[in-house]
Amino acid sequence: MDRTEKAAAVAELNRNFAEVGVVVVTRNLGMTVAQSTVLRNKMRDAGATYKVSKNKLARIALDGTDYGSIGDMLTGPVALASSIDPVAAAKVAVDFAKTNDKFEIVGGAMGSTPLDLAGVQALATLPSLDELRAKIVGLIVAPATKLATITQAPAAQIARVLSAYAEKEAA
Repeated sequence: MDRTEKAAAVAELNRNFAEVGVVVVTRNLGMTVAQSTVLRNKMRDAGATYKVSKNKLARIALDGTDYGSIGDMLTGPVALASSIDPVAAAKVAVDFAKTNDKFEIVGGAMGSTPLDLAGVQALATLPSLDELRAKIVGLIVAPATKLATITQAPAAQIARVLSAYAEKEAA
C-alpha cells in the first residue's frame, strides 16, 4: 500500500465510523476464505459491514470519532463489523461466533460507550430496529382491528337472526 491508498483507506474508515451505530471488534484465528465469505454475506444481509483493515490505519481513522475507546482492542488479526442499526452487526457476529471456533469477539463500542464481550452479547439479544418497528405497527393496528370486529359482530348477529326467520317462514 502506498501513501495515497493508505490515506484513502483511513478516510473511508473514518467516514464509516461517523455513520455507524455500533462497531464490533472481532479476531480471526485462521478462518478460511469460504468462512469469511459466508460471514460477509450474513453481515451484508443484515445491513452490516465486515472489514479487515490494518490496525494502525484503523487507529488513525478512530481519531476524532466516538469510537476512540476501541483503539486498545486493535491488536493482532482483527476485523471490524459495523452497522447503522445498533443490533445488526452484534447479532450476526455473536451468531457466527457460536458456530465457528476460529472467530472470536474481542469487544466493541456503541457510540462513545465501550462494550466488552458480555456487552456485545447482551446487545445481540435485543430486537433489531425492524423488529421493533413491526411490534409498534402491530400495537397500533391491533386496537383498530378489534374495534372493527366488535362493531361488525352485532350486525352479523342481526343478519343471522333475520336469515333464520326467513328460512323458517320459507319452510
